Amino acid sequence: MAASAPHLVHGMGTTLEPPTWPAITHREAAAALARFPAAGELEALEWHSPRPFSAAARVRTTHGVLVLKRHHPSVRTPQGLEEEHAFIAHLAKGGVPVPEILLTDDGTSAIAVGDWTYELHRKGAGQDLYRDRLSWTPFLSAAHAHAAGAALARLHAASRGFAAPVRAVQPLVARFSILPSTDPVAATEAYVAARPALAAFLEQRDWRPVVARLFAELGQGVSAALAGREAVWTHNDWHPSNLLWSADGQVETVFDFGLADRTCAVHDLATAIERTAIDWLQLGQGTDATIGHPKTALSLLAGYATVAPLERADVDAVIALLPLVHLEFAFSEIDYFAGVVGDVEQATVAWEQYLLGHADWFAAPHGRAFLRAIEHGALG
Repeated sequence: MAASAPHLVHGMGTTLEPPTWPAITHREAAAALARFPAAGELEALEWHSPRPFSAAARVRTTHGVLVLKRHHPSVRTPQGLEEEHAFIAHLAKGGVPVPEILLTDDGTSAIAVGDWTYELHRKGAGQDLYRDRLSWTPFLSAAHAHAAGAALARLHAASRGFAAPVRAVQPLVARFSILPSTDPVAATEAYVAARPALAAFLEQRDWRPVVARLFAELGQGVSAALAGREAVWTHNDWHPSNLLWSADGQVETVFDFGLADRTCAVHDLATAIERTAIDWLQLGQGTDATIGHPKTALSLLAGYATVAPLERADVDAVIALLPLVHLEFAFSEIDYFAGVVGDVEQATVAWEQYLLGHADWFAAPHGRAFLRAIEHGALG
């Protein structure tokens, strides 16, 4: 009998890599499922996710198909998961199609078993068309971008009334403390100081002048554009592989709320564009002038506007945010790699290629042309 292929996951580039977190085994899946009364008995592990920051598997049980997700406790504790699960439950009540979260035998939505934290979801409706595509790669069509924009607007409408405060400090959450600040460099200092591993990594680099340069070149008007915006919980990781699709190209299920936190609607819109309208994995490969796709951004905005009309000030805010909207999550990735994983090489990639590389692309002529095309197309 031939040996099965090794489990590989998405890396920071375009190649698959051995996982940081080992694949979930049949034995540990059975032990975790035993804590969820509605799960049924495990019959098979059908698929292992290639997402890199946790381990997840689609499991078939006597009660149906479920998704079991396992985290290292330094990334997510049960309490940390319950923050996002409360948001998911709120969205479900508001009509957003999200997977059902199963509860444990003591009524909680996440558990610690051995050295791991687990959560269990019922498989959502729809086709997982993007499951093998790398995150932050474009939609397959403008129609998908339009449908995703409309779905994002519906999510924002449903999120209103969810009054939970910002999440506790933890890795891999999209915070919203630097960009709204009238003194973003001081806000960055505070952000870094709250994360010792990030601070230790950055102290080996002359990072303060670099951050000051980014805001001087790209951050003009950002805090003003955000002033007075309604604070709501948002998804913060809106790309096509976090959506399940109907046969006619509509969004049928929204999932993966691991980055969700309290931000605002235009910040989430800018994040969605930054992650789906630019071929970031091709950055530095000699095609930087053509990796931006303003038509994708415009389709997403047009879809959003069918549900929640956008004023000129909203579009202006999205454009102002785009060059630096990735900043806080990039810092969080550095913190994850430097602290949780202890991988200085990957932390350096996140600093040089992600945080700085993305910002510098927007500062270049092709990035500015991308922003102008969105402005003219959305408002022209």
